[in-house]
Amino acid sequence: MNRRLLSLAATLLIVGSACGSSGGSNEAVKLTLWHNYGTEANATVTKALTDAYTKAHPNVTFELVAQPGDNYFALLKAAAVAKSGPDLMTMWTGLFALQNQDYLEPLNSYVKVDELKKFTGIDWCSKDLSVDKGAICVPLDIQHYNGFYNKELFAKAGVDKVPTNWDELYAACDKFTAAGIEGLAYGTGGQALNAGFYPYYDLSYLMMFMSPTDWKKLYSGEMAWTDPKIVDQLTKWANLHERGCTNEDVLTNTESVAQFEAGEAAMTLEGSWLFAEFAEKMGDNVGVFQPPFSDNAISGVVEFPGNGFGVTSYSTHKDAAAAFLGWMATAEAQKLIADGGLIPTVAGTDPSNKLAIEMLKFAKDGATRYPMIDNVMQPEVVEVATPMLNAILAGTKTPAEAAKAIADALNALPAERRGTEYK
Repeated sequence: MNRRLLSLAATLLIVGSACGSSGGSNEAVKLTLWHNYGTEANATVTKALTDAYTKAHPNVTFELVAQPGDNYFALLKAAAVAKSGPDLMTMWTGLFALQNQDYLEPLNSYVKVDELKKFTGIDWCSKDLSVDKGAICVPLDIQHYNGFYNKELFAKAGVDKVPTNWDELYAACDKFTAAGIEGLAYGTGGQALNAGFYPYYDLSYLMMFMSPTDWKKLYSGEMAWTDPKIVDQLTKWANLHERGCTNEDVLTNTESVAQFEAGEAAMTLEGSWLFAEFAEKMGDNVGVFQPPFSDNAISGVVEFPGNGFGVTSYSTHKDAAAAFLGWMATAEAQKLIADGGLIPTVAGTDPSNKLAIEMLKFAKDGATRYPMIDNVMQPEVVEVATPMLNAILAGTKTPAEAAKAIADALNALPAERRGTEYK
């Protein structure tokens, strides 16, 4: 049986009873999909997936709408109130999905649960973080927060290995400065999610002195954000800017990715959405590393199904939209994800990008897997923490001041929002 027939058969199996105006298999359906990917690999893969689906199902077409990253969720909420938004949308997993579940359609009545469970991390995209309670989105890819480094600049500065702890990182930065090389490039980066840099790539590694399970203590408040261990980590992080290891304009720089690609900085912190772009533009000169924000050798890695697609509860084409999400579990769809430089979420399809393979090796070699810390923090805390963390690195807030503001945001939440389980 050829791939097209296999794909059609799989879709017929997973589509449940019709709900909305698009139940007929031959009825023309146009699905609107919103995303906040900009022009990164996730956007390219999304286009490849929708094109392939339309080729196999000519009656289903897609309108892809790129929304700005910095107010994406506000736009989604406003559209949900007016019931004027998309049929499908990019949704971040974890507490982001739970915060927005009122306008996310549960998928279990459209897609068989066994199919949903093929997606690695589907629980992070489900009500009560359990697919059996109802998936509300499906992951697009396994994502990493990580560092990238320029091998030629390392050699030029005489840095013979990637730093694995604070002391090694400071020593490397001193060598970069002596050689006239920018150590770490910070800025709005590849995603432009807020006015400054997105600090959770860093914070995820800064908090790895705790176990993933103990991160729930940050959620509950048992571990206060003002704890001396946290303030100490934030202080050591702020020292990067004070020592001249970063660009001065960390809050306003919009060119950090371009600067790294042009060989103007030795390192930058981003994530797996840039594997394809960096590999294409820098070839074998780029490598990946775990940000070494630790007194001892770093032993953790952020590896998480950080985003995916959901169906809006007000869509008039829910069955057709859900059928597309179910199709994403097929080998055909997963290969498109791998070919686009991303890491597939369904077992049986391996990544093809060399940086993705390098990054996955850290966990395979024993590094502890962590979630993305912003996906397991209350959204109200994230809202306060983002500018506070930016201000720490820029030197406009002390770590103690910023930590207190974050703690105050957490403590202002009702007790039921600060329990021992993520909700």
